[in-house]
Amino acid sequence: MTIIDILIVIVPLYLFFLFKKHHQELKNLGLTLSTNFILFGLFVISIFYATDLAVMHLLPLFKSNQSVMAAMLDLHLNWNRMVTVLGIGTIGFGVAYLLHVLIPSANRTMNKLEKNIVESEEKFRNMFQKANETRQLSERLIYHTRYDVLTNLINRREFERRLTHFVETTCDNSSEHALCYLDLDQFKVINDTCGHVAGDEMLRQIGKLLQKTIRKRDTLARLGGDEFGIIIQDCNLEQARQVASTLQKKIQDFRFVWDNKNYNIGISMGIVPINENTGSTTDILKDADVACIIAKDNGRNRIHVYHPGNEELVQRHGEMQWVARINQALEEDRFRLYTQPIVPLGDDDTILPHFEFLVRIEEKDGEIILPGAFLPAAERYNLMTKIDRWVVEKAFDTFMAYPSIVSQFDHCSINISGQSLTEPEFLDFIITQLQEKNIDAERICFEITETAAIENLNAASRFISTLKRLGCRFALDDFGSGLSSFAYLKNMEVDYLKIDGMFVKDIVDNEIDYAMVKMINELGHVMGMQTIAEFVENDAIVDKLKQIGVNYAQGYGIGRPCPIEDMCILPRSDTLGYSYKRTIIA
Repeated sequence: MTIIDILIVIVPLYLFFLFKKHHQELKNLGLTLSTNFILFGLFVISIFYATDLAVMHLLPLFKSNQSVMAAMLDLHLNWNRMVTVLGIGTIGFGVAYLLHVLIPSANRTMNKLEKNIVESEEKFRNMFQKANETRQLSERLIYHTRYDVLTNLINRREFERRLTHFVETTCDNSSEHALCYLDLDQFKVINDTCGHVAGDEMLRQIGKLLQKTIRKRDTLARLGGDEFGIIIQDCNLEQARQVASTLQKKIQDFRFVWDNKNYNIGISMGIVPINENTGSTTDILKDADVACIIAKDNGRNRIHVYHPGNEELVQRHGEMQWVARINQALEEDRFRLYTQPIVPLGDDDTILPHFEFLVRIEEKDGEIILPGAFLPAAERYNLMTKIDRWVVEKAFDTFMAYPSIVSQFDHCSINISGQSLTEPEFLDFIITQLQEKNIDAERICFEITETAAIENLNAASRFISTLKRLGCRFALDDFGSGLSSFAYLKNMEVDYLKIDGMFVKDIVDNEIDYAMVKMINELGHVMGMQTIAEFVENDAIVDKLKQIGVNYAQGYGIGRPCPIEDMCILPRSDTLGYSYKRTIIA
């Protein structure tokens, strides 16, 4: 027996057992029938070859008996034919059926593989697109953190970062630069007249004009609103002023065109040096802002150079510090209302006095801050409407909380700033407060300064007429301080004229002041108004006012400002008409 004979028997048996071992996997593939046929065929062939080998080894034993040997050969040949046909046929059928099953399965597999490849390509394409979009979004976010979208100039945050770098390097290498703070003078006019779209377009054009004018090494930014900043590199103050003058000339020559109309633009600038003595970035920006404010105060369209120790700068710095203190006092409800009486000077006992609400700030240590310290800053930095809202609301609450005290007075007066006059929302706020708190409007008098009324004549007239229809009264405060007082007075539907205290306080010794008070008093009476003299500090002034015929008096000689709960009416005196409890601080 040769090795080939052994392999002929063993290989089919090995394949048989191999197919048998993986029968379950083949069954899962739907190949059970074909594998069964193949297994049967392999088994038959294996048995055939084993039998064939046995016969071939037994034949030599029958050499002596030729008939038996012939019979065995004949049987062997017939067996060989039958097994070969059966085995090979079975295997052939199994293979054919296997191919019949595998080819469609292969096609399906190929189709699935092709679909998976397409889906993978789509997923990869989507992943690449998302990665690209993420990168673009990241770039846009980085751009927005550094640049102003409207003008494409760097924004305040990036400008401050670069400014900090200049400040730090200047201290190291003793170089010198300058910061120029720019504020457009007519931007609000364009915005209010032509709309915000026009305002935005003007800012874009101004930004491009400034960018073209400055040197390439200088840094230009839009700091917010209509404000720009420039870091002028490697120059002293005089050179910086020359650069600023060039910019100012370019802006003056610029004409903004909108709806076929030309608009002239002005610009105010503040310049601050950046050198080894410079403070922090915050200090530099603050100094430049203050210098720009002074340029505006000096007539607009001007350039102001910062000089340490300048009195105007010191004053502006103080006002800027008050901004934070005012906002904090509002948030912490540390504003306080004081009252000051206004008494009648005539002999009619039926005429009741009235009083004026005055505002104070109470510091955390209990110190009371007078309005002269913080109101200028509030007016300059547009905080007056916030304060006016607080005063109106608290005054109405106080009016309701002390009915026994309030009943001794005819009405109360509340001061309104010029800023609040121009805001329609503030007028609506007062009307809402009157209605919600059920306040008798006839017992409320609003005081408007003469200057505020003249500067906002239309708004003031609308404000006055609206509230007078509800029953409110009005007083024109500080009358006589403006140059156009008499020309505009006839257009004001006011009930009281408060004669400016600068005329009243020296009325005893100054004939001109006496004549002015007398003239204002007579004019007010002719127009059907009652008059109130401010700054009445002693009996001598009271006597003069009575001679003239002034209706009411207000001042320290009448009663000092105090909380309403500390104010009460005492019996009438021969000189002042009424006396008041004066145990309150000055």
